[in-house]
Amino acid sequence: MPTRSTAAPGTVSSRGRLPALLPTAWSLLLAALVLGPALGWGYVLSYDMVWVPRLDLRADTLGLGSALPRAVPSDAVVAVLDDVVPAVLLQKLVLLGALTVAGAGAAALVHERSVPARLVAATLAVWNPFVVERLVIGHWPLLVGYAVLPWVVVALRDRERPRLPSYLPLLLLLGSLSASAGLATAVAALAVGVRRSDARRTLVLLAWLAAANAPWVVAGLVQASTATSDPAGAELFATAGEGLLTGPSAALSFGGIWNAEVVPTSRTGWAGLAMTVLLLAAAAVGLLRVLRGRVHVDALGGLVVCWGVGTGLAVLSWAAPGALGRLAADVPGGGLVRDGSRLLGLAVPLVVVLVAVAVDALLERLPDPATRVLVGGVLALLPLSLMPDAAWGVAGRLDAVAYPVAYDDAREAVSRAPAGDAVSLPFVSYRAPVWNDSRRVLDPLGRYLDRPVVVNDELVVSGTRIAGEDPRAARVVTALDAPSPGERSALLREEGISVVVVEQIEGYPVPALEGTATLDGDLAVIELGAADTPRPSPTRRAAMAAAWLAWLLVPAGAVALGLRRRRQARRRTLGDTRRCARP
Repeated sequence: MPTRSTAAPGTVSSRGRLPALLPTAWSLLLAALVLGPALGWGYVLSYDMVWVPRLDLRADTLGLGSALPRAVPSDAVVAVLDDVVPAVLLQKLVLLGALTVAGAGAAALVHERSVPARLVAATLAVWNPFVVERLVIGHWPLLVGYAVLPWVVVALRDRERPRLPSYLPLLLLLGSLSASAGLATAVAALAVGVRRSDARRTLVLLAWLAAANAPWVVAGLVQASTATSDPAGAELFATAGEGLLTGPSAALSFGGIWNAEVVPTSRTGWAGLAMTVLLLAAAAVGLLRVLRGRVHVDALGGLVVCWGVGTGLAVLSWAAPGALGRLAADVPGGGLVRDGSRLLGLAVPLVVVLVAVAVDALLERLPDPATRVLVGGVLALLPLSLMPDAAWGVAGRLDAVAYPVAYDDAREAVSRAPAGDAVSLPFVSYRAPVWNDSRRVLDPLGRYLDRPVVVNDELVVSGTRIAGEDPRAARVVTALDAPSPGERSALLREEGISVVVVEQIEGYPVPALEGTATLDGDLAVIELGAADTPRPSPTRRAAMAAAWLAWLLVPAGAVALGLRRRRQARRRTLGDTRRCARP
């Protein structure tokens, strides 16, 4: 029978408060080092990461818009929280907290190992290509879900515990702030938490997962489009090579994102290759020790399933993107898996555990405590030396900036416009404003204004156009192509558009419109006249109301469950005390 391995002899004791807090403190330091200038005053705006001073709780943030629910429920959560915590501070708490919690969770996965091994685990969880690339491309809800993954495993891997932990629903809620994050969290929870011998426990787990993911699932099922995606996207979003690394080898070290602009430069050279080789070698040593029965790993089967799903999908998208493209085109919601490396966070927990086993195997062979501490420290710093450009805002790619005053002026002018929705021109998805140091970002006006904004969800990647899924956006394009300003304005009003915000961007001509200009300057506002906006059907509104009710029951149920179990524990303690007090 395999036995649990204890800490390497002579290493820093894992008992006591200070050793227990070291991995968390180390994770916080690493997170701060990665973010760097992003922690300054202002907003970090990078690709899909768009935070605004005040996000309103609107129909589209609640999943009742015409576009696919890519920001459901994350936008609604932010819209509520930024009334309590200023958004400029909330964003930093989310980013810093996600990276810190990810590192602390990795250390918790290997809590029985030595302190140096736990520090190495924390480093790998924070300082890896998946975190850096997804941070730059702006997938912050996915990173929150990634941070939750190791804690979900910790909560569910104990086979001796008959009941689900009362805090698990909150973990599932945090891990499901977007569709991709919810999918990854569900895979991890089911892979580790399902027990064939306990059907009731499994059903309860499924119910919690269904409720935590209800907003985006229901919004996708009842929204106006077919929820299918352009198959061309699978080719363009497939796992990509990084310099000397092919797509599969990049994925084995948690990289391979499709957008070369967000890849750290160090990943494209010998350092990226060295990092991959060392990571695979250490994981192989750890796996060998586990297979020989020298070390026991809790929930090993579930961790292997998570690794297989994350890495397997990444390799599949590289090897057969056409198959994923057909899935996206024919199956509603199939586009969730067309970004091949998006779920690679699932592969991290297993690798972290195996590398920690290998670290302790090395430390056990060293002659004295001082040497073990020195070598352990070097190993914890090794990922930093192989990917140094992850530091300080990913070598300056992330920074906090202030919105120009023109954005507040535009918001105020739009708030006075007649009833109807808004459109931002030029009608393109991304822009690179000078005030954001020319970093590309999704059009911020989509969230900045106080009413729903129809945005263009078409993408152009390497000269290839990927069709959008929002039928209303397609009709706006048709309206803007009309031959005269009057016809364009009339068609936009028919589509429920009453106001247009225009930004002059070089290379993007804006068609003239007929209307009343209420603001001129860097951002111009043109009122077209009152318009009747499309209203969701009663069935759709009822479905989304039920989904949000189920979602709200998750935190309420977790609190109620925790209080109930606390009362039960108190009663048992009181009963034991009384029995002991009897003569």
